[in-house]
Amino acid sequence: MNRDLLPRPFILESNQAETPNVVTLNLVPEEEETFLFQPGQFNMLYLFGLGEVPLSLSSDPGQTRGISHTLRVVGGVTRGLAKSLPGSRVGVRGPFGNPWPLHLAKGKDLVLLAGGIGLAPLRPVIYHVLRHRQDFGRLVVLVGARSPEDLLYYRSLAHNCEQGLAEFSVIVDKGNPGWKGRVGVITHLVPKAELDPAASLAFLCGPEIMMRFGAEALLQEGLLAEQIFVSMERNMKCGVGACGHCQHGASFVCKNGPVYSLPEVETRWNIQGI
Repeated sequence: MNRDLLPRPFILESNQAETPNVVTLNLVPEEEETFLFQPGQFNMLYLFGLGEVPLSLSSDPGQTRGISHTLRVVGGVTRGLAKSLPGSRVGVRGPFGNPWPLHLAKGKDLVLLAGGIGLAPLRPVIYHVLRHRQDFGRLVVLVGARSPEDLLYYRSLAHNCEQGLAEFSVIVDKGNPGWKGRVGVITHLVPKAELDPAASLAFLCGPEIMMRFGAEALLQEGLLAEQIFVSMERNMKCGVGACGHCQHGASFVCKNGPVYSLPEVETRWNIQGI
């Protein structure tokens, strides 16, 4: 039987609350084995007795054993995973999918646009760039969230900014009485980043409408469509392109994505029903 269809047993090492409805699961394989993945790939996580869900890897790709997934509680399986206790067994299939093209970003400035939990699939990119900092130019991380309480990984990103390793800007849809940062939409951050379009590559992940307008803002700053990449995570069920749930035009997101160049998806974004 195809090994990609068989879940491997992992043990939940810890369950970390990120926001009121988002948690990070830290998993280790039940058997001694090395787990390798590339930033942008995803796993199918199987909760025995309930089912499975596709979740992007959010851990450091330089670590070869433990893995992490950051999830929002939106249904029965994610709710069950979020409530699982350390020591629980979780089935893992993967890694699957087309990764972020970090090889194209070498020697260039890299700008990341993340909307909400869309920061999770971009987190391994940040880990990779920090681990190989000499291979890249500027690392610009632009993050949009609904509220300050919905910001992911805020302290670690701010720490990297303080260390001069990255440039980190945040904007929220709605602030609170203690919020002193920007309020608005993530596209407002793009002109302020003062990008060099000839030397930049951009990775975007978040709601599709955010990626559409984020890509448009980058194009207005002078980047070419070929310099912009997006992660399309939608309705994936099997992870191997067999069930058809994630079909996007002639493409299957789980097999041909989830990372695409902007020219590969921008024409389909304008077609209703896709």
